[in-house]
Amino acid sequence: MKTLSLRQLKAVQAIVREGSISRAAKALGLTGPAVTLQLKQMEADSGLSLFDRTKEGMRLTDAGRVFFEAASFIDERLRQLEDELNALKGLQVGHLRLGAVSTAKYFAPALMAAFKKAHPGIEISLIIGNREEIIAALRDYRIDMALMGRPPKTFPVRAALFGDHPLVIIAPANHPLAGQRDISKETIAAEHFLVREPGSGTRISLEIFFSDIPGRLDHLGQEMGSNETIKQAVMADLGVAFISAHTIAQEVELGRLVILDVAGTPIRRQWFSVSHADRAFSPTMRAFDAFLNRDGARYLPLVAKPYPAAAFEL
Repeated sequence: MKTLSLRQLKAVQAIVREGSISRAAKALGLTGPAVTLQLKQMEADSGLSLFDRTKEGMRLTDAGRVFFEAASFIDERLRQLEDELNALKGLQVGHLRLGAVSTAKYFAPALMAAFKKAHPGIEISLIIGNREEIIAALRDYRIDMALMGRPPKTFPVRAALFGDHPLVIIAPANHPLAGQRDISKETIAAEHFLVREPGSGTRISLEIFFSDIPGRLDHLGQEMGSNETIKQAVMADLGVAFISAHTIAQEVELGRLVILDVAGTPIRRQWFSVSHADRAFSPTMRAFDAFLNRDGARYLPLVAKPYPAAAFEL
């Protein structure tokens, strides 16, 4: 593969992104035959097909995915190179692509604003998604760093803890269990739960919490697609929910939701900044990681006592 060029790798990325050779050619400012020739050269050199031609469009083969991952890695390294050269010149500029699981959207903007105040020349873009989406973006080098709970184990990463993440069970203010102390796990397990989709970090934690109750995981609860929807549904008395305490500070303060005093809760997890271990830290990433380590916990929302006789504070 000594003849492989950046232009050829960009053609692979464009075909993946656009779904066809003709659209990829248009995006690259080339002709269709020129892109086809680049693809054929790569396939001839590797001895493998990079795409399956389907009715739905061009689909990567296993070999094509290897080429695509290499192209993404090289893109990232070139961008890091620019940051590193700027740092050597003494320029406080750069770009950070930050990913955050959906629960982190309640504090990620505040983190970004504080970091920007200290580093006005660094641009930050933010991608919000569920846990699986953010892990995929990190794995494929589409983001530089991620804010999440448990770091992934399917590929090598660096992870640095920057704050606690309490998970609690919430109910509408008029719920019969509101104000009761030390509610048993068996009692709360009998309630109707509103839960996130499979793969969500909070759902996984709830499954672990109920794992010792026979049959409870057979039907965990009614699925809903976002924390906001779950909060609204709980306030409408459609059930109770297991949720990040960082998402409910305002509703608890206004008395629209209460945190139930369930034995074994809050469950305390942690927030991590996570990056792909296969890539070097850019100066921008290093600056943001240092900021999180020093000040990150200050920007996590706090929840006051849920009721006067509360058994805990968050």
